[in-house]
Amino acid sequence: MLFSSALLPLAVLLSLGSAYRNVSDDTLKNLPGPGTDFDIKKGSILAPILVPRVSGTEGNAVVRQHFIDWFKKELPEWRIELHNSTSTTPISNGKETPFVNLIATRDPPGALQGDVSRLALVAHYDSKYTPKGFIGAVDSAAPCAMIMHTVRSLDAAMTKKWAAADSDDFDVEHRGLQVLFLDGEEAFVSWTDSDSLYGARYARSLHLNPTKPMLTFTSALAENWESNFHAAASVYRTPLDSMELFLLLDLLGSASPTVPSYFKTTHWAYKHMANVEARLRKLGLMKSSPNHASKLAKREDQKRRREPNFLPEASKSDNSFMGGFVQDDHVPFMARGVEILHMIPSPFPQVWHTIEDDGEHLDTDTVEDWAKLVMGFTAEWMELEGFLDTKPEKRKEHAEKTEL
Repeated sequence: MLFSSALLPLAVLLSLGSAYRNVSDDTLKNLPGPGTDFDIKKGSILAPILVPRVSGTEGNAVVRQHFIDWFKKELPEWRIELHNSTSTTPISNGKETPFVNLIATRDPPGALQGDVSRLALVAHYDSKYTPKGFIGAVDSAAPCAMIMHTVRSLDAAMTKKWAAADSDDFDVEHRGLQVLFLDGEEAFVSWTDSDSLYGARYARSLHLNPTKPMLTFTSALAENWESNFHAAASVYRTPLDSMELFLLLDLLGSASPTVPSYFKTTHWAYKHMANVEARLRKLGLMKSSPNHASKLAKREDQKRRREPNFLPEASKSDNSFMGGFVQDDHVPFMARGVEILHMIPSPFPQVWHTIEDDGEHLDTDTVEDWAKLVMGFTAEWMELEGFLDTKPEKRKEHAEKTEL
């Protein structure tokens, strides 16, 4: 990713914020915990990602297979697609390097693809070529793990909601969730338009079929989704039109992050997420907070300290948006009109692009807090109030399952 001062379009598009519904405090209190998901040594989600995974290498393929196997086992109702491409790079000596994006989608049962709007949870899964042995824990193994934990925790609630929905409630029956794990975000030498964002820019589509995979050649992923039209009578013309929001997580997992609101047209969504954070903090549920019960118990004075905020710009005025943003995987999608909510700290974490960006340098409490925040936001977006298991025995059952 790279900071850019390019001016953004100023047109204010109609948002779907009016459809957003807050969940109750009780639901926030009972969001599923991660168990050992984020354990850097034995966690079933994060640990397998904490390896060098440069695009085109065996490590990259092993991590991608971890994603595929995990979705098939944990979320069998999700549709999996692989989008493949090849490109030369500054270090490939003219040879083609493969890049593979993984797309996982859960739509309401029976809904036509062209009639479903989706929240896309996005992170890149490749790691940087240099320094040698670079892991990229915040960049972006931990964000991938946060997304996986979020969608598994909410999947059963989505199923319950759809099963209970009135057949005439179009909004309920036609709102889905999508995960994009993008390859080739990192530059091999230095960030340029041609040495970065390989997966987001270019793709061929491989649709997984257990018996007979089908390979179809397409152009750039964002370009393909823009030009691949749904059926004529569909509500949304293209897969890009179906994206209500592209929520991109990057460089998350270090202590004390601050994430600005980058885009005026999605500031309303930023404010909703900031509200979830404020409520979680008020309820004492943010483990990285100096005022969390575990921290207070270790202090003699027991006095509350100033509460930090991951998202400090909820009150940012419209006149404060100057057009600067951080170049990242969202750029090809934003150029085609997709609404972007970019969760990337400013300033970047100190471990950024250094050998210290490994599992041992993650702040576990912060990782868990980001997962809880993203989960709360997603639960509100998907309007899951009343469908999450909040009974103690159900939560215990879930915790025991994740530790197996």
